[in-house]
Amino acid sequence: MAELAGVSSRTVSNVVNGYANVTERTRTRVQRAVDELGYRPNVLARNLAQGRSGQIALVVPYLDTPYFAELLQSVIRAARQRGYNVLIDQTDGDAEHERAFIAHGSQRLLFDGIIFSPLGLDQKALADHDRNLPLVVLGERSSDGTFDHVGIDDVAASREATEHLLGLGRRRLAAIGDQPYATGEAAQLRTQGFREAHEARGLTAREDLIISTPRFNRRDGAQAMAALLDRAEPPDAVFCYSDLVALGAIHTLVGRGLRVPEDVAVIGYDDIEDGAYSNPSVSTVSPDKEMIATSAVERLLLRIASPTPPPAVEIRAPHQLIIRQSTGGA
Repeated sequence: MAELAGVSSRTVSNVVNGYANVTERTRTRVQRAVDELGYRPNVLARNLAQGRSGQIALVVPYLDTPYFAELLQSVIRAARQRGYNVLIDQTDGDAEHERAFIAHGSQRLLFDGIIFSPLGLDQKALADHDRNLPLVVLGERSSDGTFDHVGIDDVAASREATEHLLGLGRRRLAAIGDQPYATGEAAQLRTQGFREAHEARGLTAREDLIISTPRFNRRDGAQAMAALLDRAEPPDAVFCYSDLVALGAIHTLVGRGLRVPEDVAVIGYDDIEDGAYSNPSVSTVSPDKEMIATSAVERLLLRIASPTPPPAVEIRAPHQLIIRQSTGGA
């Protein structure tokens, strides 16, 4: 190609890589040779020569959860716009699998950095990650200053969801999804918001109506709702810690011949597409998933490009309540 264009191989390299120190006349000659030979640069080889793969990893607990599937699409779009591909892995919440991604030497797996939504690792394990690995953590884990974190204010969001139910005049509120163990931070923050909303009105949350679940899925929501309805004094409203839990709860309520929201109002969390098209449609906490994805990608690429790691930051994306039929909305 250099011979055809009548220039040095270095000049060809400068043109192909978009460097500015080439005259327009020379650039035109080289481009003509590139087109004539049908040359396509090997992006992977070029990146590896620069010490990068051009790929980032997105690691989530479950790919069959609509929230993560929707977030994944936004991450891929944001990364692609910035010239990066995304490798995807599902951990099933297995702590050892998750630890392998952030352990020393994990970059041998051919990614330049990782956007990580952990489930099996607690705060201490995350703090022990390889400091040479560009890392951004998603979800309900407040940063301790050792990693970047992108999420929403779960306590505030849960408080608002609970306040909405209390504002309807409901007083026997249940919460489905608590996880009172070391890696259940997301659930614990939502339980905290549930309690705070009661306290703000001079009420006390019914602790016996706060139900734990192993996962935020339909089955757990349906089973928890069935257990609540079997009590002598069942709830008149339910705050579910995900929309999938809400869909499961509504399935049980309708199956028992109860009306939603007339008999029991239900609100979920995550604003997944299924919730908008269910019958009744599900009121929900809607996190700005597009901003979460874009902020995570931008922050990760900043870390990848920085010769020394920048200070860790906490990024809070906005959220809003979407009021639908399950709590009496349109």
